[in-house]
Amino acid sequence: MIRKAYLEITNVCNLSCTFCHKTARTPRTMTEAEFDALTDRLVGIRHLYFHLMGEPTIHPLLPRFIEIAKAKGFLPMLTTNGSLLAKKGEDLLANLPHKISISLHAPAANAAFGDPAYLSTAIDFARRASEGGCIIALRLWNLGSDEEAENAPILDTLHAAFPGEWVPVRRGNGFVLAEKLFLEWGEQFDWPDPAAESLPADAPLFCHGLRDQIGVLVDGTVVPCCLDADGNLALGNLFERPLAEILATPRAKAIYDGFTRHRAAEELCRRCGYARRFTR
Repeated sequence: MIRKAYLEITNVCNLSCTFCHKTARTPRTMTEAEFDALTDRLVGIRHLYFHLMGEPTIHPLLPRFIEIAKAKGFLPMLTTNGSLLAKKGEDLLANLPHKISISLHAPAANAAFGDPAYLSTAIDFARRASEGGCIIALRLWNLGSDEEAENAPILDTLHAAFPGEWVPVRRGNGFVLAEKLFLEWGEQFDWPDPAAESLPADAPLFCHGLRDQIGVLVDGTVVPCCLDADGNLALGNLFERPLAEILATPRAKAIYDGFTRHRAAEELCRRCGYARRFTR
């Protein structure tokens, strides 16, 4: 059962991080009418993420989109690099989504970003948002990478902001820093890429794409997961066809049935470093 939809409200980002796949697609930003139409076709899916590629806080209508999503019964979920919270934070605090994940590893992976107030701004926003009832995850998803060395000063600042012994989370990797406020660890992974090394066609592989989640690109293209940055596995367009029809197409069924057998029907999936963690 699909529980998550990654709806890309813009594919534009203000940073260029080393860990990000980026996209070669034409820059585009979703209109309110487009957002309204696409969310109508996603009603019934509980968790609505406002990104696939792109930085969602760039979008001038983000607070309005959160409002629309809530009215339709979604739990709006936001992942941000946090670099625009000084400018956009107050608007977000006035209309908070269900959850916000802030990628604290983003500045360390982007030499062009060096705002000394970044971390203190992110912490202040996280504290206020969590006190307002929003779940906050402060992400360090860079374990095993060169950028992991940059975590020490971040952790020192977090310990000063949230003193005392941190309690491990019950599920996953991380710690509880305060009520509804968490530090989340994660390994850096290799995005699916046509140029990456491929596993053999008969290699065991599993993914939750089309089983637990789908992605919808800013132009309405439905893809199997949140990592198809360039829409290589396009299944259909949600502006043109209902989701049920798209999921019933031969290509979508082949992907789903393949992973049921722990095999990848698509070559791109065999070139995905993230999928390999499910078959370790």
